[in-house]
Amino acid sequence: MASANPAEAEAEAEGQRDELAESLAELFTNVSLMVHGELQAKKNGLIFSLPQLLLEPGKWKLPIKGYQGTNSQLALLEKMNDRVAQEYSNYGDVAAGLRVFVEQLNEKNGGFDEYVSQIDAIDQQVTEFEAVVSMLDKHVALLEKKVKSAYHISSPAQ
Repeated sequence: MASANPAEAEAEAEGQRDELAESLAELFTNVSLMVHGELQAKKNGLIFSLPQLLLEPGKWKLPIKGYQGTNSQLALLEKMNDRVAQEYSNYGDVAAGLRVFVEQLNEKNGGFDEYVSQIDAIDQQVTEFEAVVSMLDKHVALLEKKVKSAYHISSPAQ
């Protein structure tokens, strides 16, 4: 149930994080105790595996404490697995949304292809016009020289 008040929602989330942190700390402590116990057992000549300890806890008489929380640890692991599965499911939803978004962008991009080809054609025409203008500019400059030359020749005669 989501709280309408952001402060309450934050406090609730913090409480959940604290509970998770405590459960994880307990899990790691118990796993550490189990490994330590197994090492002690091997040191004392008893050879068995952790699954044997978990499946037959009353059979082995070891100076190990902390096996009582196995069911709660398994429940915690199940919750953690469910949470991870939910996160991966959310990632799948995000990926599907991104795929749709990319398809829409590709469609829009396809609509611009016609305009891009028109822009390229206009650019080519502008380049050709610039070449023509440059050639005409040179021709006008040459004509100006000829007119000035003809004007200078005819003006001393006056």
